[in-house]
Amino acid sequence: MVGYTSTKDDVLLRLRRIEGQVRGLQRLVDEDTWCIDVLTQISSVTKALQGVGVGLLDDHIRHCVRDAVQQDEDEGNERIQEVVLAVRRLLRT
Repeated sequence: MVGYTSTKDDVLLRLRRIEGQVRGLQRLVDEDTWCIDVLTQISSVTKALQGVGVGLLDDHIRHCVRDAVQQDEDEGNERIQEVVLAVRRLLRT
């Protein structure tokens, strides 16, 4: 079972909302909207995606990592390393 199982519906709802925002971005570009307005909307989409990512990371730590640490030290250390790498990836965006 993945960590976000209990929040899956919320995650999907947020991703669908973001999908709508991206379609709105396409429409802005298609309509030759002022660059600054497009960039503002891109920033909004980026923040929304980061929010989803942080939520998934939170779920992963609270479920998968915690369970792995409690069950097996080596597996727990592997899960912690995965989290560190995931945070690095999130921070690059």
